[in-house]
Amino acid sequence: MIVSIHPSSLHGTIQAAASKSSMQRACAAALAASGTSVISNPGHSNDDLAALDIIKRMGASVEEKEGKVIINTDGLNQSENTTPIAINCGESGLSIRMFTPLVALSSNEITINGKGSLVTRPMDFFDEVLPKLGVSIKSNSGKLPLVIKGPLQPTNIEIDGSLSSQFLTGLLLAFSAAKASDVTITVKNLKSKPYVDLTLEVMRQFGLKLPVNRQYEEFYFSKNNTNGANYTNEYMVEGDWSGAAFLLVAGAIAGPLIVKGLDLNSTQADKAIVQALVDTGVGISLRENEIELRPAKLKAFHFNATDCPDLFPPLVALASYCTGKTVIEGVGRLAHKESNRGLTLQEEFGKMGVQIELQDDIMIVHGGTGVKGAAVHSRHDHRIAMACAVAALKADGDTQIEEAEAVNKSYPDFYEHLTRMGATVKTLHEI
Repeated sequence: MIVSIHPSSLHGTIQAAASKSSMQRACAAALAASGTSVISNPGHSNDDLAALDIIKRMGASVEEKEGKVIINTDGLNQSENTTPIAINCGESGLSIRMFTPLVALSSNEITINGKGSLVTRPMDFFDEVLPKLGVSIKSNSGKLPLVIKGPLQPTNIEIDGSLSSQFLTGLLLAFSAAKASDVTITVKNLKSKPYVDLTLEVMRQFGLKLPVNRQYEEFYFSKNNTNGANYTNEYMVEGDWSGAAFLLVAGAIAGPLIVKGLDLNSTQADKAIVQALVDTGVGISLRENEIELRPAKLKAFHFNATDCPDLFPPLVALASYCTGKTVIEGVGRLAHKESNRGLTLQEEFGKMGVQIELQDDIMIVHGGTGVKGAAVHSRHDHRIAMACAVAALKADGDTQIEEAEAVNKSYPDFYEHLTRMGATVKTLHEI
């Protein structure tokens, strides 16, 4: 569909959506922990629905009741039932990387597929690593679909964490579910350490066996049972800093606005958006469970997004309204997203009159020269669609976003929330 954004002023209070990073990990932890789990404040993005579908296909029962999700499962224990299983991760990079090692604990043959951009993302990691853990695998030249057959057997292993920390997340959950003992996962060049912290915190809250974290270079599962918290079978999904980053930037550009439901002590990497906002000189007040943004004269900033690459799109929207040259580090993390986000941001924001330079691992955004209303395309990338929509709020004319429905991947209520805050948002037609 095509959505039109008219220049608008925002006001009021909005509740942050549920974190899909937290929600998907909770689904995986529930499968690993076995028994009954209750997830409060569940998300309903496409990625969240894909995670729920995966655990159902792996034998879990899932019931939605009174705004909660109740999961019952026997875990991934081997059984005499060796019927082949097929799971589909949708377009979720986290699901494919997290669930593949976890479901490999089953002795069933499992076909793992996806759709959209996920079918073009490299999965060579599994071709290399899974056979070392006793899992047979067939892939499409390092891409989907994957056909695997376990059960996975934890052993000492070394992995490369430079592409994504999500591969490590999958191994940590799988080793924990298998009750690994006296084995170490050694990691080289680990990126996005805050997301590993989130994984470990979810594991702790679900009472799963935890490894000893040795400076993010080794994760040692000891012979002793190092379980996490005494799981009381209910997990509260956090507010989503990744989606809320767009709301916060919208408040800085077109507010005033209050965003509720965000934990400043969260392990989510994207809470770093707060520092970027502070550096622009925007009016900002941080209170328990809410953040208030008030527009001000914004100045350019320098930000390292290596550990939080999903912040690039909202940061670019923010930088477009900051006087001067904003420098954002970490462009190398953008090649294998839903689109090649570095190039996509350069091209789509270029249509809106914002000049972006790419220099190796650096992005330079020339801001403060005005943003034009334009016809742009999401490239079927949810964060590009949201970035263009936020930048459009104070453009000099209407902006039309093609394939605007891409936001359903992570934030299906995004346009509704913009409208609720006072933005003029119109759906022109369906495609």
